[in-house]
Amino acid sequence: MPAEAPSEVHADAWATAAAEDLEAERARRRARHGTPPGSAAEEFRKLVDAVAGKLSDLQSPLLGAVAGPAAQQVVRQVVQQAKAAVEPVIERNPDVFDHLAAAGSELLAAYRSAVQDQERRWTARDTPPRDPGERRDPGDEPGTGERIDLD
Repeated sequence: MPAEAPSEVHADAWATAAAEDLEAERARRRARHGTPPGSAAEEFRKLVDAVAGKLSDLQSPLLGAVAGPAAQQVVRQVVQQAKAAVEPVIERNPDVFDHLAAAGSELLAAYRSAVQDQERRWTARDTPPRDPGERRDPGDEPGTGERIDLD
């Protein structure tokens, strides 16, 4: 008796299984560590939205109760104009923000390296510690004090 052929053969079962495993692993990591940060462009967009929200909600005690609503409207308009100017830049150049973030990380690493090297030089002891009785400046020598009459 011939073996029965499966009713439906999936052309790329291995790729489907690997994709399912990968998605399950991502879900497990999200559950354990939270949502990973997005691209630099997405994070910049979130920052702009958060700053815009805070500025829009800002109450100005300096303008008083009368000018308050008008001032808030002006702030909202300025925030909307800024967002309208930033959004197309983010949309057209998302890779630029990734490159800027990478460059910033490299600059931070270089700064840390320089600071650590300098600290190492400052804390290195090339000479043996001095004797506490040893004087550094010739002016520290005990002198023959003179009496000065201030009257």
